[in-house]
Amino acid sequence: MAVSPTSSRQRAQLSGRRIFVVEDEYFLADDISNTFRALGAEIAGPVGHLEDALKILHDGSVLDAAVLDVNIRSEMIFPIARELKARNVPFLFTTGYDKITLGPEFQDVPLLEKPIDLPAMARKLAALIADPQA
Repeated sequence: MAVSPTSSRQRAQLSGRRIFVVEDEYFLADDISNTFRALGAEIAGPVGHLEDALKILHDGSVLDAAVLDVNIRSEMIFPIARELKARNVPFLFTTGYDKITLGPEFQDVPLLEKPIDLPAMARKLAALIADPQA
């Protein structure tokens, strides 16, 4: 199977990058992780609880980007998102809700609705790493 220029570019942008995955749906977390691993990324997590996400966030390791489910076991992910934003770590949100209000604080953060188009997610995250203003 031939590798498309887009996937080659994504691989280059994601290879060796540490992607933080916070998702409480086990199979989706696994699919997201496997997608990024296939593109050469290292995965921090995946985790499905805010306490575990905080442990990774504070373990001293480098995070290059993140995928954050907005609602983790009925808790909002915003404390994690605020810290990533303060560290200038690019991230995107995922949600299973039709309409969700992120508020002005996170209006610039991409929001992908479930079911997730994993190749589109990978393209978006690669673009955010290449240019955090994308």
